[in-house]
Amino acid sequence: MTMVIGSAHGAAFTDASPPAQVPALGAHTLLVQTEGKGVSPAVSKPLTTEASGSSLLVLISSYASNSDDPTDSYSNTWKQLGPSVIYNGYDGKFNARAYVVLSARGGANHTVSITKSGDAGGEISVPIIEIRHAGVLKDVAQNYPVPGTVGRVTNKLARVWHDVAGNPSVSSTSLTSGSVTTTGPATLIAVWWGDATVYSMTAVPDSGFKVIDSFLELPPNSGTQCAVAFRQVAAAGTYSVTWTGSPAQGAILWLFAFQSGG
Repeated sequence: MTMVIGSAHGAAFTDASPPAQVPALGAHTLLVQTEGKGVSPAVSKPLTTEASGSSLLVLISSYASNSDDPTDSYSNTWKQLGPSVIYNGYDGKFNARAYVVLSARGGANHTVSITKSGDAGGEISVPIIEIRHAGVLKDVAQNYPVPGTVGRVTNKLARVWHDVAGNPSVSSTSLTSGSVTTTGPATLIAVWWGDATVYSMTAVPDSGFKVIDSFLELPPNSGTQCAVAFRQVAAAGTYSVTWTGSPAQGAILWLFAFQSGG
């Protein structure tokens, strides 16, 4: 709103209220250590985050025995969002979990660390995302869709053929997240964690989401596949995302909606 006040000499003074801030994607990275080559603590590359006014989101996928919460170089207090999610097909050895700081301290050379108290050398993937001007996690959805029986059988046969003939798998699947509802402008963050024992794959989101970090080409010693995407929305609404990928596999999915605290 702009208010103009007249003066006795015909001059005008303008009282311009600053526009309301809307959330926006900030600094981000994906920390990856592959199987047998990890160290403890796992430390991210340095980021430059806002001194204040941002939310920080960290997800961790690793051996379930590496159960420590994240820490960071600005001594923020991290809150886990819901329980850890156990991967299908690995006898409970691996899980994924999410953490948030809604009013974070930050600045130059900002790093996130994960102490790996159970298996220091084991694989781990850690997306780290800053959402600027966002003091509210308005909604979050977590689900674990899996391909249907036909998709699983097709994928198994294709993987056998790949092993024998060296050809890539041609099977694919589409998996849809849960829905989140916003009451205004928001930054949406979507995270995909595939669960198949494959080394090369795709994961492509729809609905205007853009991938910002991913680890989809694994080395021979293996690692934890991951993809992170975001979408900026200007109005209230209910949103979801469908990930289409090859080969067919199940995936732990998260979708977060961050809004301004103002």
